Amino acid sequence: MRKSRLKFAVLKADRITVPASFFGMILGLVGLGNCWRVAAKLWHLPVWIGEAIMLVAVIVWLVLLVLYFGKWLWAREEALAEFEHPVSCCFIGLVPVSSLLVALAIAPYSHTIAVRLFMVSAIGQLGFGVYRSGQFWMGGRKPEATTPVLYLTGVAGGLVSAIVASSLGYREWGALLFGMGLFSWLALESIIMQRLYLLEALPKPLRPTLGIQLAPPAVGCVAYLSITSGQPDIFAQMLFGYGLLQALILLRVLPWLCQQPFAASYWAFTLGVAALSLAPWRLVERGMTGMMEGLAVLLFIGANIVIGSIALGTVRLLLWGKLLPPSASAKAT
Repeated sequence: MRKSRLKFAVLKADRITVPASFFGMILGLVGLGNCWRVAAKLWHLPVWIGEAIMLVAVIVWLVLLVLYFGKWLWAREEALAEFEHPVSCCFIGLVPVSSLLVALAIAPYSHTIAVRLFMVSAIGQLGFGVYRSGQFWMGGRKPEATTPVLYLTGVAGGLVSAIVASSLGYREWGALLFGMGLFSWLALESIIMQRLYLLEALPKPLRPTLGIQLAPPAVGCVAYLSITSGQPDIFAQMLFGYGLLQALILLRVLPWLCQQPFAASYWAFTLGVAALSLAPWRLVERGMTGMMEGLAVLLFIGANIVIGSIALGTVRLLLWGKLLPPSASAKAT
């Protein structure tokens, strides 16, 4: 490969600025790692694959965390601009949500550290959600700025917090957090659908954010199963069914979505894809058989293809020095 094409980003640490949206990588990686953990238990697949994915997720999270908080020190104007942007501001919610999932990743190795990280991250996501939602309640937001990224202000945090809380043994708290996420989702869903149905089409750079639309029902299904026990009830199956519908709609509009060249923004699909794969595994684990077992296999294969492809594409952008968006990379060149 010619050196002119292979551009390793040899950048000084004090000149790199990382968008908060990059934390979406952690959601996809930990989600896929969790799928492998469950598949290893039910199918006796190699355990090390899931743990290796979790390790990569933790390492990437640590790097992003250092760079992101560093941005508030050496590129404060850019950090403030992101914080005040009508769309990008919502991605900041990914910082505590990704930390919640890291707590889930390390829980088998250190329950104490996982609990402490969960507590800090859960408070962080709740605080961010309350602050940002309160800002939206005061009005003045343009309808064109409404996209599925709004789910990151409270829905994602509430549902993911419920999953992690239950896995750490705090099911009562999980139920409260699930309620916060579920009803926030129902409130926002109609607003987002109205914008998509009635206003101009999303500009190309924002189209990958539609991948977030898949996450609430799929993650909600996993969260609901985490706070309940016994044979899965009809509500869990309904949530999973709505997730399948969202996936089919996204497949239908995929050519339109892909008019936006590949970028890190496509990680927006990965949490929903991973959760849609994990949900049938959880249903099978709780006693469902038949077609659900077939869907579990099919969606597990699909999740590995989708998330693996996005990960490889991201590595390719990194090696070519094109991973950072123009606003962030301008100071790094």
